[in-house]
Amino acid sequence: MKTEQLTLGIDIGGTNTALAFVDREGGIIAKDIIPTNAMDPAADLFKRLFNKAGKIFEGLVKKNYELAGIGIGAPNANYYKGTIENPPNLNWGMVNVKEIVKQYYDLPVAVTNDANAAALGEMRFGVAKGMKNFIQITLGTGLGSGIVVNGELLYGSDGFAGEMGHITIVRDGRKCACGKRGCLETYVSAPGIKRTVFELLAESTDKSKLREASFEGLTSKNIYDAAITGDKIALAAFKLTGKYLGQAMADAVAFLSPEAFVIFGGLAKAGDLLLQPAQKHLEANLLKVFSGKIKILESGLPEGDAAVLGASALIWHELSVNKD
Repeated sequence: MKTEQLTLGIDIGGTNTALAFVDREGGIIAKDIIPTNAMDPAADLFKRLFNKAGKIFEGLVKKNYELAGIGIGAPNANYYKGTIENPPNLNWGMVNVKEIVKQYYDLPVAVTNDANAAALGEMRFGVAKGMKNFIQITLGTGLGSGIVVNGELLYGSDGFAGEMGHITIVRDGRKCACGKRGCLETYVSAPGIKRTVFELLAESTDKSKLREASFEGLTSKNIYDAAITGDKIALAAFKLTGKYLGQAMADAVAFLSPEAFVIFGGLAKAGDLLLQPAQKHLEANLLKVFSGKIKILESGLPEGDAAVLGASALIWHELSVNKD
């Protein structure tokens, strides 16, 4: 019986690390999740991770599967070096991931940040199939982005290109965790829309159920739930968030000319509440040559599996490039 190749996709998060064995079409053959234990050394995570993966794969070998390569998505991962460098929420410092993986597998390995992995996942398995120029934007606790140009991820000279979340959208604006002020992610993210709500509450006397919430207790889901009931503050918060997103998109179009933006993440679940104002302000700020050409699409990847599918797509992409 002919063997079928799989890749191992790994997504390293601050709380949990997910792994999945994925076929060429994006089918997940087996998957699992383990706690990351962020304060422990990286070597400890990889030991537990590959012990778990090995046990799972023992059963897959019997079904005539073989492992072709390993893709890893992680915060602050450097594709060129194969490293993870001082990741937030992980007590690691600098970690040479490729060297660690070699202790367990003699296979091709590729490492990139989670936003880049998500972009490759969309290109191989999601709504960006067939596209060669698009930008993936992940809206969660921050704003991550992966930029695909001519069918390849844009890494830049040092491996860290594509940080749309840290372009300045408001000069001398909100303080960002990166140390700058006015970064896009301080306005367009789950914490960003919370900050917007409280600014609007302070400036307005409009009635709003959001006045009952503390800052710590408020979530983007609360804001969405209020917006769909017609709450003026919640609706205004989404309009302003969409405005900033659309303006930033228009700037990106001017120098990258993507076919589309693909939006993913918790805040993206707001759908038209966010995307309609984003589309409006994208069009209003585009150069005329781009008018009417740029799509805003919602992700085509299942939310629970998107990260591991992206990591798997990363190594499938590497294998196909090297084969060609």
